[in-house]
Amino acid sequence: MTAIKHALQRDIFTPNDERLLSIVNVCKAGKKKRNCFLCATVTTERPVQVNVVKVKKSDKGDFYKRQTAWALRDLAVVDAKDAVKESPEFDLHFDKVYKWVASSTVEKNTFISCIWKLNQRYLRKKIDFINVSSQLLEESVPSGENQSVAGGDEEAVDEYQELNAREEQDIEIMMEGCEYAIANAEAFAEKLSRELQVLDGANIQSIMASEKQVNILMKLLDEALKEVDQIELKLSSYEEMLQSVKEQMDQISESNHLIHLSNTNNVKLLSEIEFLVNHMDLAKGHIKALQEGDLTSSRGIEACTNAADALLQCMNVALRPGHDMLHAVKQQQQRFSDLREQFARRLASHLNSVFVQQGHDQSSTLAQHSAELTLPNHHPFHRDLLRYAKLMEWLKNTDYGKYEGLTKNYMDYLSRLYEREIKDFFEVAKIKMTGTTREGKKFGLHGSSGKLTGSTSSLNKLSVQSSGNRRSQSSSLLDMGNMSASDLDVADRTKFDKIFEQVLSELEPLCLAEQDFISKFFKLQQHQSTSGTTMNEVEEMDGGALSRSHTSGVPQTVSSEKDMIRQMMTKIFRCIEPELNNLIALGDKIDSFNSLYMLVKMSHHVWTAQNVDPASFLSTTLGNVLVTVKRNFDKCISNQMKQMDEVKISKKSKVGILPFVAEFEEFAALAESIFKNAERRGDLDKAYIKLIRAVFDSVEKVANESQKTPRDVVMMENFHHIFATLSRLKISCLEAEKKEAKQKYTDHLQSYVIYSLGQPLEKLNHFFEGVEARVAQGIREEEVSYQLAFNKQELRKVIKEYPGKEVKKGLDNLYKKVDKHLCEEENLLQVVWHSMQDEFIRQYKHFEGLIARCYPGSGITMEFTIQDILDYCSSIAQSH
Repeated sequence: MTAIKHALQRDIFTPNDERLLSIVNVCKAGKKKRNCFLCATVTTERPVQVNVVKVKKSDKGDFYKRQTAWALRDLAVVDAKDAVKESPEFDLHFDKVYKWVASSTVEKNTFISCIWKLNQRYLRKKIDFINVSSQLLEESVPSGENQSVAGGDEEAVDEYQELNAREEQDIEIMMEGCEYAIANAEAFAEKLSRELQVLDGANIQSIMASEKQVNILMKLLDEALKEVDQIELKLSSYEEMLQSVKEQMDQISESNHLIHLSNTNNVKLLSEIEFLVNHMDLAKGHIKALQEGDLTSSRGIEACTNAADALLQCMNVALRPGHDMLHAVKQQQQRFSDLREQFARRLASHLNSVFVQQGHDQSSTLAQHSAELTLPNHHPFHRDLLRYAKLMEWLKNTDYGKYEGLTKNYMDYLSRLYEREIKDFFEVAKIKMTGTTREGKKFGLHGSSGKLTGSTSSLNKLSVQSSGNRRSQSSSLLDMGNMSASDLDVADRTKFDKIFEQVLSELEPLCLAEQDFISKFFKLQQHQSTSGTTMNEVEEMDGGALSRSHTSGVPQTVSSEKDMIRQMMTKIFRCIEPELNNLIALGDKIDSFNSLYMLVKMSHHVWTAQNVDPASFLSTTLGNVLVTVKRNFDKCISNQMKQMDEVKISKKSKVGILPFVAEFEEFAALAESIFKNAERRGDLDKAYIKLIRAVFDSVEKVANESQKTPRDVVMMENFHHIFATLSRLKISCLEAEKKEAKQKYTDHLQSYVIYSLGQPLEKLNHFFEGVEARVAQGIREEEVSYQLAFNKQELRKVIKEYPGKEVKKGLDNLYKKVDKHLCEEENLLQVVWHSMQDEFIRQYKHFEGLIARCYPGSGITMEFTIQDILDYCSSIAQSH
């Protein structure tokens, strides 16, 4: 092991300026046994670095190489596994745990002991030595003995010390001077001993010669010590003098500090006083304005507004810490509170008086508008009150209780005022709709309440009176007490439309002006909201009442302020929605078709209101009323469909154009004129689809039940009328129904022609049916004439029975029959007669073709020609 140690020192550690102190032969635990060496080394240069180096033999030769090195300061734990039993295993805990097995227990113990000593000398680091025998570790020694212990350790550690370069050079020179040093070591040692004795003698003589010089040196040192003592005495006296000066300077410094501190405090105190004076001092003019200012004049209102703003600024000043504890500040704050309370009380009282006076002044103007369909203008009142808007904002920020009380009083006074104005306004509108007050009583209109109390019987009575005898076919419908759109003049409907539009046009600016005034006067936010009734929601909603939440005693947020505006508007104009509903009910009683006008007008105004503010009171209210109008419109359509189902026809007279077909034409023409460029065209298109399907079904139902008039005639005439109506009005959503009506008209015209024409040449027709049957059985056409029943003689015999005179007579009877079936209103006689003429000619050509094919060269022809048929038909048509 010693040879290996010297080899490793020479080959590996000396080039790196390191000394090898301890070595142990190990292999890794639990793996393939590959031996290596763990070496404890220190560097020769300072500061000394202590390392644990892993060295292994190279695979390609017998030399060793350095593989891994760990600094001893990174070692945390040395685990010897067992302190009692001897075991070659031990663990070193660096960045991870390395498990080793030594070649012998002695080497392991020696290596661990060296590690402990190196730690004690160079690191003094807390390395845990666990499961290590106490005999291996040196016991701790007192601090006074550290020097000797360290020296002893160094001797132990320095067991081997290499010669430096100078020592090697001296030895080589000395050995060169003695050639026999290598051959005769004893002679060389004896020579060295003699030289050493010579040197010792020289040293002793030199020491004895220098004794005098030593005495002189000692004397000089004694003199130097005396001089040092004198200097120390002077330094002590100087130090005492400086100590006195230092105390005086400390007193001066402390005095300067106190003066500076006093000046700083005075500056801060002045700043605080200036702050309080500048921010909490209210001018006498402002105080006078708050206590005695004129709240009726513009100059007085402006002075009060400026004073109130100044007071608010003084009260809202951000006091610094400790200000609120000053007696003067408390007094000033109390004075400000008293001024605020006094002015708020005076302002609230004055505004309440203004609200009451407005009610009286506005009531005096109601008589001027009683005969006109206009609402009084509140702009002057709003203009006067808006002068107080800034004061209302001040009141809202300083005394919310009084602000809330003013808001409630304003709603109470104005709601009663608007209720009188609006009810009188709607009373005038109802009177204008019904003509006179006496006529209005027919609809149950009594007094100024504007409520409808009439019964269904009065409505039915009016229906019969207003309908007249314009169309005899609709008399059965009038007996049911239902309105027909054709029973009222267009002028009456136009009049109703203008009145209804006037009502909405008066209400809209009134509500918008009041809402804008409330927002400005009471300082409430009203824009940027996405709530409210939309046009698409009207078809599905049942009408929503505005939510009424309790107004809290704290300033409102933006969202709650919007709700507050809606609540105020709802209370002020609480009578608008009921009055509008009553007016709509009256219009619906006068004429159910008025719902078309109302739907278009109301939809337009709702759309306009939503573009301005979808969450406004006007938008919400008109949206709710639009729901009612839409229901009336749907009810009107349902009633028309119900009338179609219940229609009855006379069994003694021909049917003609059915009443509901004519009514659909009138409804469609009226609706197209009303809904031109309207926003709610989709509602009308849906109604069209329902009505036209009901008309189609009812026409077929009546045609099937008709006894006097053939079914084909009823279908042909009515579908022709429907097709003509849809073609004239060009309703895009009914294009498919228009094509269907045309197809039904064409089919039933053809069916009626074939049915009515029958077989005008009956025997001839039977003869040729037999001919066609023989051909179908396989007999050739030119051989049919050889059949006994179908020879040429039989053909001539049948033809002679139908001379031109008989044919004309039969056609004349047919014309009279058709004329009896058809009605004059639709004027289809000539169309039907022309179709019959074409059908007759078609049959004639068919017979001639059979004769030419089956009886070729026989020279047999009919006794009348196609020209004769045309002449007969033309003559018969002209004669009638």
